[in-house]
Amino acid sequence: MMRSNFIGHELAIIEPIGYITAANAANFQQELTQTITSSKHSTFLIDMHSVGFLDSAGLMALVYVYSLAESLGKRFSMCSLDPSVRIIFELTQLDKALEIFENRHQFELLMPKVIAA
Repeated sequence: MMRSNFIGHELAIIEPIGYITAANAANFQQELTQTITSSKHSTFLIDMHSVGFLDSAGLMALVYVYSLAESLGKRFSMCSLDPSVRIIFELTQLDKALEIFENRHQFELLMPKVIAA
């Protein structure tokens, strides 16, 4: 359900795959929680390019993990949201609270120190 790429000492890129719904949101949240709490990385980029659908349970899982990362002093960003997924963040106004980039390239342009570390 997820692929993780670790780039340098600071950045971990996590790529969820498929739909994130009530059927798998608990497992998704558990996997992300484990990755964030056990990792020495300080920045996590969730690349959502392979996620075609997200329901409220999936959204809550992401919000939970975002809050956890913040409480641990870690950065949690997302990129490459499908328009059908992005609209959920916009309707709930979570796009204003969470750090969302158009794509990985935009993240790399705005976060060069993290990439180079």
